[in-house]
Amino acid sequence: MSFLDLDALLDAAIAAALAGGEIVLDAFGTAGGVVEKAPGDWVTETDTTSERAVRAALVAAAPDIPVFGEEEGGERGPLGWLVDPLDGTANFLHRFPIVGVSIGLVEDGVPIVGVVHAPMLGETYTARAGGGAYRDGERLWVSRRPVEQAICATGFPFRAKRQRLDEYLPVFERALRTCEDLRRAGAASMDLAWSAAGVYDGYFEQALGPWDMAAGALLVREAGGVVTDWHGDDTAWLDSGDIVAAPPATHERLLEIIAEV
Repeated sequence: MSFLDLDALLDAAIAAALAGGEIVLDAFGTAGGVVEKAPGDWVTETDTTSERAVRAALVAAAPDIPVFGEEEGGERGPLGWLVDPLDGTANFLHRFPIVGVSIGLVEDGVPIVGVVHAPMLGETYTARAGGGAYRDGERLWVSRRPVEQAICATGFPFRAKRQRLDEYLPVFERALRTCEDLRRAGAASMDLAWSAAGVYDGYFEQALGPWDMAAGALLVREAGGVVTDWHGDDTAWLDSGDIVAAPPATHERLLEIIAEV
């Protein structure tokens, strides 16, 4: 890792996430400018307005670091910010308050700063490499529940991605039979944040964007969890979008389930 002031960059990411979150909170229940980017994949004026606020805050704090947002793109480089300004847009449109503003700083494919802000819940999850994971200042650790008592989160392949259902559904079924239960909240950043906090006992999903995962994956790692792709590669998940993030024992069992089916 090159010399970076990670504490200052974390502060910048927190401020940016709060700025985006304020916009999301103010617009909750009154979203306008709704466009379907692809079947089942929505964007609103709030997404783009939040992204612009986040981008402006990050550029003001660290002008030499490029910013790439889900909605308006940007620059990508060996070091750069990945921004999801409103993770869970479908939830937002349905007035389901589980959404996040996710900001991750990635260096050479590895997240080193992460913030997930839940504006409707008033919670902010933060991490930097080597510094631990926190929720509003409270140190976080992944759960220690045995696999048979685990409640894991997942996300279903939706609309345009449903060609992967034949691959996903056997894993879903085996995981449901193995764990105590599964949950699907519809916001990857929050699924990862709650996995870091021990609310969930792990998380698996396919075909995500890097902006969905970068911040939350760092939270899980800094809380003592393991993050890989579906084949156990701890570097490929950010590119493939296929992620397994969980405490070590549950992570191992989820990978076994994937290999079995």
